Amino acid sequence: MEQEHKRRVRYKGTHPRKYQEKYKELNPEKYQRDVEKILQQGKTPAGMHIPICVEEILQFFDIQPGQIGLDATLGYGGHSRRMLEKLGGQGHLYATDVDPIESEKTRLRLAQLGYGPEILTVRRMNFADLDQVAPGVAYDFVLADLGVSSMQIDNPARGFTFKQEGPLDLRLDPTAGVPAAQRLRELSREELAAMLVENADEPYAEQIAAAVRARLRKGGAIETTRELAETVAGALCFLPPRERKEAEKKACQRTFQALRIDVNNEFEVLYRFLEKLPGVLKPGGKVAVLTFHSGEDRLVKKSFQALARQGVYCAVAKEVIRPSAQECVKNPRARSTKMRWAIRGGLRMEKTEGTGEETHRV
Repeated sequence: MEQEHKRRVRYKGTHPRKYQEKYKELNPEKYQRDVEKILQQGKTPAGMHIPICVEEILQFFDIQPGQIGLDATLGYGGHSRRMLEKLGGQGHLYATDVDPIESEKTRLRLAQLGYGPEILTVRRMNFADLDQVAPGVAYDFVLADLGVSSMQIDNPARGFTFKQEGPLDLRLDPTAGVPAAQRLRELSREELAAMLVENADEPYAEQIAAAVRARLRKGGAIETTRELAETVAGALCFLPPRERKEAEKKACQRTFQALRIDVNNEFEVLYRFLEKLPGVLKPGGKVAVLTFHSGEDRLVKKSFQALARQGVYCAVAKEVIRPSAQECVKNPRARSTKMRWAIRGGLRMEKTEGTGEETHRV
């Protein structure tokens, strides 16, 4: 059956502005030269994601052919692609992602590069369940990149950005859980203010929470990204005009971040991941975690240090590793990244029969 030809989306002016109109950026294989020009300008093309700290991660992992690894947050597959190159067709890489839309695109993209099921296994599941990805398999290296992918941020249909109109969703897996718009209706003013502080260190949490509840109480809707952004901006109307524009922008960023963390239970998921992590690593196995939020980094730091004191990890990063200045120029979205690593010691975790308690044995 002949496939019906579809005309590309037309746009006004000389350059496309809306996500759906950026047909060249959304087809990087077909318009490689155009995409390269955008990358050289230090911008991320729509529908793409630039992996962060790739060289630092590869240097730490020192991947050898025949090893087995896990990319716990597949995303666009930039990290996975480089790790697969290091495996040289030997060993295996497992990868997980909860996003049913982007994970399938990435699997197909990597398959077209020659990385099929004999070398790469992609599972649609939460990285908190890393012990169920390949039961019985112990990994030489595990990577977790906790940032939201640019493909999700840039697509207004996913509701991650306040810069364009879209449904207020913010779910990494749009088939599970409740969207952010519904979550806002469920939270009291006190709960919302506390969530804004805990998840984003929002200095105007009380004012924003009061404005949200007032709008909803009066029958106003907060169903779209723009409606939430307008509500946040309105809550800061008391600020001097000179300060207001920048304050509104940062408050919107923090509010969306806090809601996203809440909707996806990101701290709870990270805690479960860190708790299970030593049990899937080989002795000498390595883990690297990229964080983009101070709360995430604290969880990772405390977990690594606590398990190092117990002898589970034989070495952990003493200081965070940050992207180089050159990388941040090329990819401004890398600026807030922090990388921490740990190496599994020669112990294995076992459960004492009948008690469920974990002990550490040589």
